[in-house]
Amino acid sequence: MNRKFLGTSILVLVSLIIRSHAQEKISLEQVVALALDKNFDIQLSRNTATAAETDNNYSSGVFLPVITGSGSKIWNSNDQNQKQIDSKTGHDTTRIANGVKSNNLSGSIQLTWTLFDGTKMFATRNRLAEIAIQGELNLKNQMVNSVAAIVNNYYNVVQQKQQLRATTEQMSLSEERVKLADKKLSVGTGAKPELLQAKLDLNAQRTLVLAQETSIAQLKAQLNVLVGMQLPEVYDVSDSIVIDLNLNLADIQNNIENTNFGLQSVQRNITIARYALHERQAERYPVLNFVSNYTYSSTNNTVSINPSAPLYSLNKGYNYGFAVSMPFLNGFTNRRLRRQAEITLDRQEVFYDQQKAIVNVGIRNAYVNYENAKKALQIEEENIVLAKENISISLESFRRGVTTYIELRTAQQSLADAYYTLITARYNAKLAETELLRLNGGLLK
Repeated sequence: MNRKFLGTSILVLVSLIIRSHAQEKISLEQVVALALDKNFDIQLSRNTATAAETDNNYSSGVFLPVITGSGSKIWNSNDQNQKQIDSKTGHDTTRIANGVKSNNLSGSIQLTWTLFDGTKMFATRNRLAEIAIQGELNLKNQMVNSVAAIVNNYYNVVQQKQQLRATTEQMSLSEERVKLADKKLSVGTGAKPELLQAKLDLNAQRTLVLAQETSIAQLKAQLNVLVGMQLPEVYDVSDSIVIDLNLNLADIQNNIENTNFGLQSVQRNITIARYALHERQAERYPVLNFVSNYTYSSTNNTVSINPSAPLYSLNKGYNYGFAVSMPFLNGFTNRRLRRQAEITLDRQEVFYDQQKAIVNVGIRNAYVNYENAKKALQIEEENIVLAKENISISLESFRRGVTTYIELRTAQQSLADAYYTLITARYNAKLAETELLRLNGGLLK
């Protein structure tokens, strides 16, 4: 019986070692690099930014003239019946012709060039430029958020991996308890409930191992989705959680308006709204256009029953000049649009103040979590040393019959709790660090 349980523990440890060596180990840096290129959210955001940049690249078109051309070729077949008065005799004259054929070829080119529109064209170009800049900021903001999600997911896998290793270590202790309880029972110094409880604890740990392995597999699958399914089907992660314990609140808060990409994007909304208001205000002014037109028209008649009508005619030429338009009354549409633009500008300014307050409060709360996580981590690192020493003493005392199995089980449970809280404290400290760096844009550095 003892050999069976010991053999099970050895098999679990060997299996973990073999799997860790057989699987390709992927570093956090590799995962982040893949995500910046293949993450679905980043790709969508990059596509939106490219669309905005495309609009900006063609924004100079608002200063260019509009040239349009048109042309047509028409074939006619008509029956004609004309009654006229002869100027010499004064009598009616009737002329009838059927199937009179003619054709007409015509074409024209029109040019309209806006010379002045209240500077609306300049506001339009500047607004498109701001939208392009905002697209880049939104892309960077999405990158920061995606990297934060990846860091948290990656180290969650590491956390579960450490918990699995701790549980495996606990299984070795439970197997030792089973061995000792079985030996004491066989020599008549122990009780069967001790052996049964030791086996129950060992089975509970086996179940926990299965649950943790399932959790690790699910977290790895989630991480693979975050990098656009670019990771190997089977892979491993790091063994440790790296934490920067030297972050400073003043450094995080310093110049937050220019380091938080989300805030910068919201700030651009204010500038965009100002240019939109400028466009509406420009509509109050007259619009001066330079206009020009070139026309060509030729008509060819096969038969003419009217002596004064030509068999062939050609007209061509051009004209040019200036046209002015001025809106006087259009149902207060311009006034309504200007007022709506002013309201939008006010709303964007309030929204920016709101988001800035949210970011500042988020930084302060994240820093409190960060500081408390560091303190908790220090306490848990002390506790794990104490718990290991306690289980070592209790196990040796149990072998000599000085300690009861209840005291040994209590010491073992204390070690399990110490491992769990220590690993959780490490992960929580990493989460707090990541949130601080996300808020000030430091994750892209």
